[in-house]
Amino acid sequence: MALEVVNELLYEVEDSGILWIKFNRPERQNALFVPDTITKLGEYLRAGDADPRVRVIVITGVGKAFCAGLDLKTGYKVVLNRSEKPDASRQKFLKHFHIHIDAISETRKPTIAMINGAAVGIGMDIALRCDIRMGCEWTRFFTYQNVGQIIENGGSYFLPKLAGLGRALELAFTGGFLKAEEAYRWGILNHLVPADQLKAETRSLCQKIVASPPLVQWINKRIMRRALDVDLKTVQDLCANASGILFASEDSKEARKAWSEKRTPVFNGR
Repeated sequence: MALEVVNELLYEVEDSGILWIKFNRPERQNALFVPDTITKLGEYLRAGDADPRVRVIVITGVGKAFCAGLDLKTGYKVVLNRSEKPDASRQKFLKHFHIHIDAISETRKPTIAMINGAAVGIGMDIALRCDIRMGCEWTRFFTYQNVGQIIENGGSYFLPKLAGLGRALELAFTGGFLKAEEAYRWGILNHLVPADQLKAETRSLCQKIVASPPLVQWINKRIMRRALDVDLKTVQDLCANASGILFASEDSKEARKAWSEKRTPVFNGR
C-alpha cells in the first residue's frame, strides 16, 4: 500500500539516504492535530524504517518552530475531555499516542531531531525520543507547565536519562523552560550550532551516518536503548549474541574487504 502524505506532515526522501519528516503548519508554529498528526508520524516512521532508500531519519519543523505541541484550538478536548469516563484519557494515550510516539525510539534506523525553534509539550517529548538532537540559538524547550500537566509521552523517562535526575526535576520544579545553551550544557542537545548552519551541520552528520554499516547501527541502537534498563551482564550477553551475527553479515564482510583493499565500502544492510 502506498504511503499517503498529508500537508501538515511532510515526507521527503533524498537520494543521499536522508528522510526528512517535517511538521508543516508554520502559521500555527507547527502545532499538532490530535490524534491525526501523531498517528501519521508513527506511520511515516514505520514506512521510513522499511524503505531501503532510507538510512537516517530527520524530524524537524517548517518555519521558525520545531513543534508547538498540541493545537489547543483543535485538539485539546479531543485528548483530555474530562467529562468522559474515568479511564478514557488513559485509553487515548495508549491507543493514539504511545504506540506512535514509541516508533521514534523503536525504529531501527538512526533518528535526529533538528530543533530549529521552540519544542513545546509533546514537541519536546518527540525531540527527547530521537537518538540525536541538533540545536541552534533559537532552540527552546517548554514542558506542559502552562496547561497544568506533567511531562508526558516518555519525556519523564528520557529527560532524566539525558540530563540527570536533579536537572530534570529542576526543570519540572521551575516553570519548565529551557534555553538552547543550557540544554546543550545539560547534555540534551548533542550539538549547538548557528541557525544558518543548522541544516548543513545536520546533513553533514547524516552523511557520516550513511557512510557507516547500517546493521552495526541498528543492533547497537537496540542494545544501547535496552541497556538503559538492564544490568551489565545482560548487556554483555546481548553484545555476545550480536557479535557472531554481525561477523557473518554481508556488511561486515564488505567492511573488512574494503578496508584491506583501501576503498570505500558499499553497504546494503544485510
